[in-house]
Formats: sequence, C-alpha cells, structure tokens
Amino acid sequence: MRRRASLVLLSFAVLFAALAPVLRWYAFPRLAKIPPSQYQEMVLEARPATLLQYDTMQAERVEKVTIVQTLKGNVEESERIERHAGRDVVVWDSLSYVQGPDGKTVSQIPERYIFDAHTQAPVHATGESVDGDPVRREGIEFKWPFLTEKRDYAYFDAQTRTSAPIHYKGTRTFRGLEVYYFEQTVPWTKVPYPKKMPMPGIDATTLEKQTGTTRWYTTKRMFWVEPVTGAPVNGEEIHTEELRGGSLLGGRDKVTAFSGHVRMREDYVDHTVALVSSNRTLVLLLVSHLPWTFLTLGAGLLALSLLLEARSRRPGGEAAAERREPEPAGV
Repeated sequence: MRRRASLVLLSFAVLFAALAPVLRWYAFPRLAKIPPSQYQEMVLEARPATLLQYDTMQAERVEKVTIVQTLKGNVEESERIERHAGRDVVVWDSLSYVQGPDGKTVSQIPERYIFDAHTQAPVHATGESVDGDPVRREGIEFKWPFLTEKRDYAYFDAQTRTSAPIHYKGTRTFRGLEVYYFEQTVPWTKVPYPKKMPMPGIDATTLEKQTGTTRWYTTKRMFWVEPVTGAPVNGEEIHTEELRGGSLLGGRDKVTAFSGHVRMREDYVDHTVALVSSNRTLVLLLVSHLPWTFLTLGAGLLALSLLLEARSRRPGGEAAAERREPEPAGV
C-alpha cells in the first residue's frame, strides 16, 4: 500500500511541478489580455486655467477647463484586423473632448489606436489615425505592458504625431499601491489645429494656410503606473498651447490658447485604483501566486512520496515482508 501511495503522490508532484511553468509562460500570455469590447471614460480638469476666447481672440483666466476622454473597443474592427495579423488585436476608438467653464466645446480630437491585446505593442493597420489623419505609431499610448519594467518606454504623443521616450523616475506609493512613476516633457513643437474648433465659418484644416497663424504646444506628462497590470492609476499634464503670428492675432506675436495643470478628477482616481487593484490580483494569480503554490505543493508531494518509498524499503517494512518466505505450517 505504501508503494502504491508513493507512486500516486509522485504522479501528482510531477503534475503540479509541470503546471507551474505552463501557467506562467503559456497561460499568462494567452489569458492576460485587454478585452476587445472594453469601454472606459475618464474626466480630467485644469483648475484654474487660461483659455482663449475665440470671439475676441483674447486669453482669459477661467475657473476650470474639463477634458473628457473616452475609450471604446471596436470589436468588429478587431476581428477584421485579427484575420490578417494572426494575433489578438484590440482597436480603441478614443475621443478627447475639451469643454470650457460654460460647457461649450473648445475642441475634440478622435483617435483610432490599434494594438496587441497582451503586449500593448502597436499594430499597424488601415484606420490607425489621429483626428482623421493616418499615423504610424511607435511605442505605447494610454497603457503600459503587463509586468511593466523599471525602464524608459517610447510613448506616442497625439498632438505632435510622434513618439519620444517617457522616463522611469522611480518607485512610489499611491493610494496604497506600489507604482512606477514616469515622466515625459514635450518641448515646444508646431502642431496642427484640431479639425473641430469653436470658430464658426472657419475651416480649421486650412486655417494656418489662410491666416499664417500657427499653433504650438508643450507639455510635461506624468503617469503613476501599477506595474503588474501596466495600468496608469493617475495621470497629470502641465499643458500649454499658443497661437503664433499671422493675421489671426491682429499684429500680436503670440497668444495663449490654453494653459493649465490637468489632473484626473478625484472620483475617477478612486474608481481607477479600485479597478486596477482587482485586476492586479487576477494577473498575480497567473504569474506568481498559482505557479509558486503549485511548485511548493509539487515539492511537498515529492518529499512525501520519497518518504513513503523509503519506509516501504526498510528491513521489516512492506517490501521486506513481501520478499520473506512463508513460514512452514506447524504440525
């Protein structure tokens, strides 16, 4: 019986030992993915801010500017691209919608962001765009990879349509979570006008050509990223836009179009932290908790199997008893 039990325990030890690397290196890349149908909304505010009044072309100090960002998974487009890409792909149709203190639209910029569901690496396909203009992204945008590393990443900037390093600046604690802090500064760069602006009768796509007035932009971008999920739990920007030269400014060299310290609204920070915390537990099950549990369990079962085997082979033990000749029957 001891030998049979030893063999059974040895079988389970091998099974659990094999499951550990399978979970980490096979199941994790296939199960830890961004769902193609994901929808999320984020509200950010700059309090106070400087905002250009386009009816007077004067910059004014205002109580707040609100930026609403939405990300909506496009399942139909994901499935279409997957047929050619040969991997799981997510297509996010996003919209950054800027409102003044009166609730009126200042600008809105749509994007289509196409990326690998597990690695978050960009996937180049027809439809990849910013404000209707085709782009070819390099690096990440919106989300870091699962198991984020302590290093710099290439980050795509939608205003400039270019990528630049976003720098790892250290490990911090945010709302009880250990996070990696990243920072990127985009220097003053000439950028296109948003196609939708509060300028009745003026075509934003030809505004620069018609007036000679150019749009410039700089920002300091900050993210607090939970490294297991790669999800930012907080984001801020110190953001400035200017219009420079041309007939639109009536002889002035430049005017501030927008300036402010943009922060996530508190209720959205709380919601994001709670969501990321729950997803973090699920990812850790695949990459750490279950593999180590299975390895420990496999080692324990192996030790118990060897112990039973050793006991069955001791003199006077079960193995010896099986080999012993039967005593002759008494007369």
